[in-house]
Amino acid sequence: MTGRRWYVPWLFLAPALVVAVTFFIVPFGNTTILSFTDTGTLGGGHFTGLTNYRRLLGDSQFWLSLRNTAVYLVVVVPLLVTLPLLLAVLVQRKVAGIGFFRAVFYSPVVASMVVAGLIWSWLLSSDGIVNSALRALHVVSEPVPFLTDADWLLVSAMAMTVWKGLGYYMVVYLAALANVPRSLLEAAEVDGAGPVRRFLVITVPLLRPTMVLVATLAAIASAKVFAEVYTLSDGSAGPGGEARTLVYTIRETGLGLSGEAGYASAMSLALFVATLGLSVLVTRLNTREGAA
Repeated sequence: MTGRRWYVPWLFLAPALVVAVTFFIVPFGNTTILSFTDTGTLGGGHFTGLTNYRRLLGDSQFWLSLRNTAVYLVVVVPLLVTLPLLLAVLVQRKVAGIGFFRAVFYSPVVASMVVAGLIWSWLLSSDGIVNSALRALHVVSEPVPFLTDADWLLVSAMAMTVWKGLGYYMVVYLAALANVPRSLLEAAEVDGAGPVRRFLVITVPLLRPTMVLVATLAAIASAKVFAEVYTLSDGSAGPGGEARTLVYTIRETGLGLSGEAGYASAMSLALFVATLGLSVLVTRLNTREGAA
């Protein structure tokens, strides 16, 4: 490094480092410290060791929210891995007007969650379009409680998450599909492989790293779901809060009437560990399958 200005690279890194330290590292460290205290919303807590974490083990609300979040993951992640891929294959075709459909499919991504929640609340209300259509088709005799039943509320929130994420992951897959060698597809077609077989035998294996990336991103987003449940239920998380997710419970605990910032921080650390473990698991499974 003799004769060179060693500090120049650090000048380029400085803005990103300042943002990372200010908005990620410092808040994470502060949350970790708070999780070992009984701090309230207005501060003034004391060190309590592992009390908050022991409390988690016997907290029925925590386990309910964890169960709902796990169900959310199991249902939403497979849908967000497969449906955007199928959609990307369809809109990849070079036909007239396909750009319009790409824009339509991507439009939910740019809509704010509040606007999306209002739209879905209007669609799924007891006298909304969906229930009106179901009754008109004689599928149901009474309105389906999409927004007033805990189970239906979770299903509605999942549908909203998938709807919001389809366009984003479709674009990710479109970028990956552009890198699939046309020569392989043409060779398979010459050998008599049909479109479905070419897709399953050539396209899917080549897109496996992208599918793992999408699965990881979708899992992290699903683990942090909050706005969908909050907006569709007007902040109630269903009757008795039975549709609450983990982030909903964290917010309610830290900012609600109880104002237990320390306990909410412990929940946040538990969510972080679970999300990190999930990401590591997906990566390890992908590495093992690749080696095999």
